[in-house]
Amino acid sequence: MKEVAWITGASSGIGEEICKQLAQKGLKLILSSRSESKLLELKQSLPNSGEHLIVPLDLEDSSHFPELVKQTLSETKRIDYLYNCGGLSQRAEASETSLEVDRRIMEINYFGTIALTKAVLPYMQAQKSGHIIAISSIAGKFGFYLRSAYSASKHAIQGFFESLLLEEAKNNIAVTIAFPGKINTPISMSALGKDGTAHGVMDHNQETGMPVEECVSILLKAVEKKKKEILIGNKEINAVTLKRFFPKLFWKIIAKQSAT
Repeated sequence: MKEVAWITGASSGIGEEICKQLAQKGLKLILSSRSESKLLELKQSLPNSGEHLIVPLDLEDSSHFPELVKQTLSETKRIDYLYNCGGLSQRAEASETSLEVDRRIMEINYFGTIALTKAVLPYMQAQKSGHIIAISSIAGKFGFYLRSAYSASKHAIQGFFESLLLEEAKNNIAVTIAFPGKINTPISMSALGKDGTAHGVMDHNQETGMPVEECVSILLKAVEKKKKEILIGNKEINAVTLKRFFPKLFWKIIAKQSAT
């Protein structure tokens, strides 16, 4: 039986590229995002397109996830991998960001992600196997300009999934947390501004970032090795080591970095 991978955020960026590379490896995919039309277009472009399943979902509306997972499993029979890629970024100073925007980013990035994970988890426990992948961010390792809510949500992701990997080891369920740095994806386009409107700009940091194909290739190799954590990017990921061992130098350097 083919392995089954469920990917959220499948219609763009890292999630879309994961779908492409996993399909090339012969996996059966469950494709999820808000845009059913984009998912259909992606499905039709993939190898063995007839095998893949489209399951539209909105991470901001997670109350029906247990039933959605039950319905999906009635077709796929199993879930071997859950790639939590869906999410929303931010481009606004904390002092100017409405609390509504803070709550929305946390609802999508954190609560939506863990809601789907908790809905899938009992089935992986019953299988006594599975691998859950959480896409965090380098902003999950330290705060940064214009990212207060986004960074907070990614810090929360790290705490939850580190706890989960310890708890579920007894059930033969692996967890990998990925921390991408500057990756060439359109994430900045949909990032929320202070009033909740889309940023709508492809930031320089994304335009000049690591190609998404390379990012996903590194990620999938880490998943194959069942690594608990993987930093992915160019020289910017060195900031994590710098912060740990040379914090004064870290804060001096990071303060001079461009927010976009």
